[in-house]
Amino acid sequence: MIKKIREAARGKALPFHKKRRKGSHEYWTCGFTPVVIPHHREINEITAESICKQLEDELGEGWWR
Repeated sequence: MIKKIREAARGKALPFHKKRRKGSHEYWTCGFTPVVIPHHREINEITAESICKQLEDELGEGWWR
């Protein structure tokens, strides 16, 4: 998930940085949009889609499809 976001952000010339990790979650920013990503080997499809939708303002509508 992080690799996919990083590549999309790089394609749009946006910064994508990890801010902190607390417990089993990581706090990132993509451009000016903060996003929380679970730190698990596998992420539920519904959760992954929700994270991708949060980033639509920065990366464009439907960027993950």
